[in-house]
Amino acid sequence: MPGSRIAALGHYQPAHVLTNDDLAGMVDTSDDWIRRRTGIATRRIAAQDESVTDLAAAAAGKALAVSGLQPSDIGLITVATCSAVDRCPSIAAQVAGRLAIPSAVAYDLNNGCAGFCTAIAGADHALRAGAARHALVIGAEKMSDVTDWSDRSTCVLLGDGAGAAVLSADENEGVGPVAWGSDPTRSDAVRLVDDWHPRFVQEGQTVFRWVTTELPAIARDACHRAGLTPADLAGIVTHQANLRIIEAVIRQLDLPKDVIVAKDVVDSGNTSAASVPLALSKLTERGDIPSDSPVLLLAFGGGLSWAGQVVTCP
Repeated sequence: MPGSRIAALGHYQPAHVLTNDDLAGMVDTSDDWIRRRTGIATRRIAAQDESVTDLAAAAAGKALAVSGLQPSDIGLITVATCSAVDRCPSIAAQVAGRLAIPSAVAYDLNNGCAGFCTAIAGADHALRAGAARHALVIGAEKMSDVTDWSDRSTCVLLGDGAGAAVLSADENEGVGPVAWGSDPTRSDAVRLVDDWHPRFVQEGQTVFRWVTTELPAIARDACHRAGLTPADLAGIVTHQANLRIIEAVIRQLDLPKDVIVAKDVVDSGNTSAASVPLALSKLTERGDIPSDSPVLLLAFGGGLSWAGQVVTCP
């Protein structure tokens, strides 16, 4: 097939809402401090017995139901995650079991917050090569498991959730060529460390400077590869790391006022590899972006890695 397309989307978030005021009772912070520095108002936190597999399977099940496909139609499952504690079997294999998908290739991918866009590109390449006709691509994170709840610089950022996409081989190109790469000189800027317990740490100023300097050019490159300019987009969904970062990048792209910019970070916090599909699924569910319209997906994370592509909104 010459291309692939996103046929359906789905997302899932845990029931428990953690507010900024709740965090103010745990560390030295306040609702005003968090909103001014991050734009975040709330985030969802999974129950202690709720796993990354639970989150991934819930989102994937919704996407599969929307697609109208049968479990046996799925030939590839990829789960992008950096917070899963399970090493083997993979989260993808466990999702296959939960959804009764009989014989798909199933594997996990860890590219930090850039994982979902990286996985979309990999699945698109597999479908183009004829390795499968339909794929499930999932971003799922339980970041609360790797949060240092005594560190106010990071605990205010993170949330849990999952988003999923069904990709189908198609005669038209609904997933554009990927712009991806990494900067190994900044590989420690975003990472998980495991001294006493796996925990998320980052060099916030380093990340902010890199993203606001480099990401606009990467966005333009992804659009160029798809034969578009940023002005041609109907929407843009970046990694939902921090509202200040999103707004700084968007200002440099000189987008028309009618381009929809995802700002799910306000309600969901930073959900790492889940943030792009979670935000995209919500926009689509609400009908904020018309069907068959071009949307730029763009993510960055540990490594320091990035990946982005223009997709056609289902």
